Amino acid sequence: MKNRQTELIIAVPSKGRLRRPTVRLLARAGISPSNEHSRSLYSPTVIPWLSMVAFRASDIPRLVESGAADLGITGYDFMVESGVKVHELLDLQYGFSRMVLAVPEGSKINSPKDLKAKVRIATKFPSIARRYLKSKGVEARIVKVSGAAEIAPTLGIAEAIIDITSTGATLRLHKLKVIDEILQSTARLIANEKALKAKRERIGEVSTALLSVLRARRKKLIMMNVPEEKLRKVVKLIPSMGGPTVARVESKPPMWEVYSVIDEEDVYQVINRVKAAGARDILVLPIERIVP
Repeated sequence: MKNRQTELIIAVPSKGRLRRPTVRLLARAGISPSNEHSRSLYSPTVIPWLSMVAFRASDIPRLVESGAADLGITGYDFMVESGVKVHELLDLQYGFSRMVLAVPEGSKINSPKDLKAKVRIATKFPSIARRYLKSKGVEARIVKVSGAAEIAPTLGIAEAIIDITSTGATLRLHKLKVIDEILQSTARLIANEKALKAKRERIGEVSTALLSVLRARRKKLIMMNVPEEKLRKVVKLIPSMGGPTVARVESKPPMWEVYSVIDEEDVYQVINRVKAAGARDILVLPIERIVP
């Protein structure tokens, strides 16, 4: 390994629902292993001072808190469960899930208040479960599981579960119904508090790179040619981040090139409006990164 005083280490999920979107996000931000075919859990990246380590997402909060990694990408649910003291830098806006309390579909239990004393609840998140149940005044026995909690009621291990769900399909498959939502979770970029002070500039560069990708999501670059006599009318029809850019085109009759960054959902209406106002040669292009 390189000198820890100058190197930055980011911990990323080694598997699970956060692995693939994390790798994609880092790649789009220009952060990828220098050896793309390496299966090593520790890998240098194409950025000389940045290395990557792969760990279970549930272990990453403690890894970052301890200083073994300066940065980490993990789920908010794992942050809350671990109870660590780290600095959250970014909500990365993927890996959306809900932590819920669920019971068998045929049960007469429809809310937490219907749970009987000493009810057994299976979960991979015992810390969150205890705090939640205490807040609801429910006296329960926590059954800690490391695998799928959904099967616990079928096996008679527990009468209810507290677990993460994205689409609800797995719960339905196991004939479970949600009776309460505990929290919502997405992937987060977190930093070690000491590293944030000692390596603020480097950490800022990584954070900016990731944020630039997030800003570009659902944005498009629209470009068009506009005859000079139509220019003022067309410009008024174009939404933009800071005003459309206008440049003269060397042509006869006089023509102007107009381009702007707009929201993806506005593309259809904008194209029809500017075309009706006289714009032509309209192009719509994807945007990979936006750095203010």
